[in-house]
Amino acid sequence: MRKDDFEMLKIKLPKYPGIQGKDTYFNSAVLIPFIMKDGEYHLLFQKRAEHIRQGGEVCFPGGEHDPAQDTSYLDTAIRETVEELGIAREKITIEGMLDTIVAPMGTTIDPFIGILDIQNLNELRIDKNEVERVFLLPVSYFEQTEPEEYYMRLEIHPFYIDEHGQKQILLPVEELGLPQRYANPWGGREYRVFVYKTPEEVIWGLTARMIHDIIQKLKT
Repeated sequence: MRKDDFEMLKIKLPKYPGIQGKDTYFNSAVLIPFIMKDGEYHLLFQKRAEHIRQGGEVCFPGGEHDPAQDTSYLDTAIRETVEELGIAREKITIEGMLDTIVAPMGTTIDPFIGILDIQNLNELRIDKNEVERVFLLPVSYFEQTEPEEYYMRLEIHPFYIDEHGQKQILLPVEELGLPQRYANPWGGREYRVFVYKTPEEVIWGLTARMIHDIIQKLKT
């Protein structure tokens, strides 16, 4: 590498570093909706319809980033919210965002904070094909309620057994001349999982992680 090549490299370095290889992930965005009710802010949640992916689970409105429709991840969050909740775009005010989450299952989530300008949930026209129901919980509930904490074990598998019982090699360790220890699953790190058992539904996983992040910010 010549000196002028190195100078060109410096120019191309990102001003604000992001996530390396983000385009190889399943990229999504969500809106964390705040609604003022009875003088205090509430969070709006939706329970996913049973027949769709992750059916029956509680989440915030959002979904997969579609470059054909969205010029940014904020566009994704707003588009999905409008579609799922049946709310007009002008009734959504974006106030900021949390850090991007890189989930262990190969997904990134960009969470945006927004306020919905509605008086009650009857103003929404939820898409019943995707959303079973919506509900509110006061932010104060989460300020006063610590989540339960559990752990999952994460391992890297260089192979898997398919539906026919055949071993499918993903990383040909021997052919590549890699250390033999990588021919079997490795890693085994623990991944913390938050669970809130609320009066409405059990909220866990990445949705609970976002709530926990918000509450930690309020407390510090």
